[in-house]
Amino acid sequence: MDITENDTEQQDSIEDYGVVQELGDCYTSVGNYAEAYKCYEKAAGLGPDEPGPYVGLGVVALQKNLLEDAEIAFRVACRLDANCSKAWSGLAMVAQQRGDYKHAFEMYLKCLELDVDNLIALLGLFQTSCQMGSFAKVIQYLELYLNMHPGDASVMFPLAALYMKDDRLEQSKKILSEMLTLDPDNKDAANLLEEVEHGLAKAQQTGIKIR
Repeated sequence: MDITENDTEQQDSIEDYGVVQELGDCYTSVGNYAEAYKCYEKAAGLGPDEPGPYVGLGVVALQKNLLEDAEIAFRVACRLDANCSKAWSGLAMVAQQRGDYKHAFEMYLKCLELDVDNLIALLGLFQTSCQMGSFAKVIQYLELYLNMHPGDASVMFPLAALYMKDDRLEQSKKILSEMLTLDPDNKDAANLLEEVEHGLAKAQQTGIKIR
């Protein structure tokens, strides 16, 4: 077999890997985890050095609440690519489901250091921070994300909630008012704004300095 034939076979293999991996992702997105699993297994054979199939296998295991299997798959993905943000996010989700919020928090932070645009990690970090009562780091990443994606209600609301928890009521009020300008029927934002305004009024009466 000559070099040209080798190159062609290698190219076909790469293309096959991409197709099978993408098909697995499609099956996962529609909840067909049995077919997704088959595709990821095949993709892992076609691209043994690629982290993607193992991330996929981890997601499938996570959806089935097979936490140990999910952790193993995500760790393999991390070993293949230490900068695979999705694998770190997966490990964080496993830790979060186990109630190990400190470890989950650290893994979500690692994920966001690699990919500040990872919304799943961002919201996971918010959830774990609420469990731990540690808000400073989360606020920083939410602010950074919102600077890049202004008007994203899925991030605006958690940020407003954290501002309120951190006694930064004016900043919370500002974001909630923006949310209600964009979506006047947002009941969650309206209810939280009412709570924030009550806090501001109370602080004004007692002379407490607020931010």
